[in-house]
Amino acid sequence: MTSLLSRFLRPYSWLVVGVVVLQLIQSIASLFLPSLNAQIIDDGVTTGDTATILRLGAIMLAVSLVQVGGQVGATWFGARVAMSFGRDIRNAIFSRALTFSSREVNRFGAPSLITRNTNDVQQVQQLVLMTAVMLVAAPLTAIGGVFMALREDVGLSWIILVAVILLGILIGILIVNMTPLFKVMQVRVDALNRVLREQIAGLRVIRAFVREPTEAARFDRANLDLADTGTRAGRYMMTMFPAVMLIMNLSQVAVLWFGAHRVADGYLQVGQLTAYLSYLMQILMSVLMSTMMLMIAPRAQVSAGRINEVLGTESSVLPPASPVTTVTSHGTVAFEGVDFAYPGAETPVLSGITFTARPGETTAVIGSTGSGKTTLVGLVPRLFDATAGSVRVDGVDVRELDPDLLWERIGYVPQKPYLFSGTVASNLRLGKPDATDEELWRALEIAQGRGFVERMPNGLDSPIAQGGTNVSGGQRQRLSIARALVRKPEIYVFDDSFSALDVATDAALRTALAPEVAQAAVIVVAQRVSSIRHADQIVVLDNGRIVGLGTHEELVEDCPTYAEIVESQFKASEVAA
Repeated sequence: MTSLLSRFLRPYSWLVVGVVVLQLIQSIASLFLPSLNAQIIDDGVTTGDTATILRLGAIMLAVSLVQVGGQVGATWFGARVAMSFGRDIRNAIFSRALTFSSREVNRFGAPSLITRNTNDVQQVQQLVLMTAVMLVAAPLTAIGGVFMALREDVGLSWIILVAVILLGILIGILIVNMTPLFKVMQVRVDALNRVLREQIAGLRVIRAFVREPTEAARFDRANLDLADTGTRAGRYMMTMFPAVMLIMNLSQVAVLWFGAHRVADGYLQVGQLTAYLSYLMQILMSVLMSTMMLMIAPRAQVSAGRINEVLGTESSVLPPASPVTTVTSHGTVAFEGVDFAYPGAETPVLSGITFTARPGETTAVIGSTGSGKTTLVGLVPRLFDATAGSVRVDGVDVRELDPDLLWERIGYVPQKPYLFSGTVASNLRLGKPDATDEELWRALEIAQGRGFVERMPNGLDSPIAQGGTNVSGGQRQRLSIARALVRKPEIYVFDDSFSALDVATDAALRTALAPEVAQAAVIVVAQRVSSIRHADQIVVLDNGRIVGLGTHEELVEDCPTYAEIVESQFKASEVAA
C-alpha cells in the first residue's frame, strides 16, 4: 500500500500539501468555535451584555466561514488528487498488461485483470479520497480537541480516556475480523466476473446445449458466494455504528452528570461545560471518522496488493536492451533447435524444431490436435519466447530485434479471429492507419469478403460489434485475413485461418492470395491436407517434434504420420460423398 501511494501520489505532492494546510486551517477554526460559544454564554448571555454577544458572534461567524472555506478547499483538492491518482494507476495497469505475453495473461486471467483495473483501483482511490477529506482532519481535531477540553476542565478528562479506549478496543476487534473477509471478497468478485464473461461469450453454446438452468445455477452460486461474504462483512459494519453511537451517547451523559456536579460546586461554568461537551463530540467524531477509514483500509490494502502484483510482474517477453533496428535480408523465418515449455510442465510443448521459411515460398504446418502447431507459429511474433534455441527473422534472433521492426514485418492471423468494436474500415486499418479505401476493398476482394461487405448497409463504414459478434464466423475470418493483407508485410502467419471457410471459398481465397504474397514468406497452419498439398514445404508435427519435412509427394512416401492424416481425410471425404 505504502509503495503504491508514494509512487503515484508523488506527482501531486503540491495538492497533498494544499489538502493538509486547508484541513489544518479548518480544524483550528472548528476547535476555536466551542471556546467562542462558551465565552458568549459565560460573558454575554449570563451577564446580559449584548455588545459582547454581538462582538463574539461576529467573530464566531467569521471563524465559521474560514472553517467552511477550508473544508470546501480541502475537499476540492482531495478530489483532484484521488481522481488523478486513480487515472494514473489505471493507465499503469493497462500499460503493463499490454506488455504481457500469453503466459502472463493466462496466469492472471482476463476477468481478474479487468477487476484489478476497475474495482481494485476504485477501492484504493476511495481510500485516498476519504483520507484527504476526513482522515487528515481527524487526528488534528482529536489532538486539538483533547488539548482544548483539558483547557476547559481537567477533572472530566477521565471520561475522554475511557471513551477512546473503548472505541479503540471495538475498532481492533472489527478490523481483525473484517480483513480476511475483504480478501475473500475480491477473489469472489474475480470469480463472478469470470462466470459472467464466460456465459456472455458462450451464450450460443449454452442455448444450443440447453444449459440455461445449469449456467443460471452456476451464476447463482458465484453471486451468492459474493453476497454471503459481503453480508458477513456488513454485519460487522452494522455492529460498529450502533456501538460507537452508544459509547458517544454514554460519554455525553457522563459529562452532563459529573459536569453538573462540578458546576454546582463552582469548579466549572455553564459555558465551559457546553464547550467541553462540544470538544468531547469532536474527539469522538474524529475517532469515528478514523474508524470509518479503518473499515475502508483493509479492503484497500487487499486491492493495493493485487494491483502491485500486476505492476510488479515483468513480462517473460522482454524488449532487447540494445535492439537491432536494421536488417539486410527480407522475409526469412528460421527455427534453429527450438524448444518451448510452459512453466512447471513436465514435458516441453515443442522440442528440437528446425526449419526455414523463405520468401516466395509457402510453408505449411500440420499435425494432430495438441501437437504444438499454434505454439510454434506464436513464437514468430513473440507472443512468447522459446525456452531453448532461437527463432530468427531476417537473420536476427527475434529476441534481439526491435519489437516495432519485428511486428511491422509480420501479418498475423490468429486461430480465433478477433474484431474490435468500430467499423469494418477501422478494423482493417488496424495495422495500417493510412490505408486508402481502394486498398481496403482490394484486401477484401482477395480475402473473399468484398461481397458481404458491399451488401452491408454502409459498406466500409458498417458497424462491427465487440469481438465481431454481429458477423458470422466465416466473415470474421475473412475480415481478419483482409486486415493482414492491408498491411502488406514480408511474412504472413496464418494460424488455421481458413477452418471456418467452405471448400469453394477456401480454394477461391487461396487462388487470389497466391499472387499477392508471391514475394513474401507464408507460414500456414492447416487441418485439411487439400489446403496445403501444393505448399513448397510441409512441416509435420507429432507431440511437439518434427516427424516429417518435405513436399506433399515426398511425405506421402516417407512420413507415416502424414500418410495416416492423408488416408484418414481422403476416407472421410469419400464417406461424405
